[in-house]
Amino acid sequence: MNKTINCSECSSACNREDLFTIDDRLVCRTCLFGDGQPVTIYPIGIVSNDFERDETPFGRKGSGTVSKIELLPSQKRFMSGLEQEPEITIVYYLHKSRSVKTSFKRGLDGKEVGVFASRTPDRLSRIGIQDVTLQDIKGTTLFVTGLDAVNGTPVLDIKLKI
Repeated sequence: MNKTINCSECSSACNREDLFTIDDRLVCRTCLFGDGQPVTIYPIGIVSNDFERDETPFGRKGSGTVSKIELLPSQKRFMSGLEQEPEITIVYYLHKSRSVKTSFKRGLDGKEVGVFASRTPDRLSRIGIQDVTLQDIKGTTLFVTGLDAVNGTPVLDIKLKI
């Protein structure tokens, strides 16, 4: 038996997977996205480092500076010329995302802002984008610095930094 939960905004009965936690309240997909449909994205690799999610406002702890991006072997065919690029952009899935707050004090400067004016990992889209420095490539493993993603983060795409 599926237990339904009512949306805090429209009171519709919903399955848990169709609800998002916003300001500690459950809000349904329809209230947030209207008729928009989810998209399917497949990861191309995974981040390996010593960063973990914690309770700090930025949400990460760990002391290492180099992260490994271990691409799936099937992605090798798309890596031509990558070794010539010193800086790349990594698109990743924030799989450890927590409840979203509509506004909060930004860690950078303490200013009260909304999600779109911040770099919080707690976002509805759960998508992170970061420019990094490519240090080395061994097979299908990239060694990068400047990546905030935690260990085990799914990598969605790699692009040339512009």
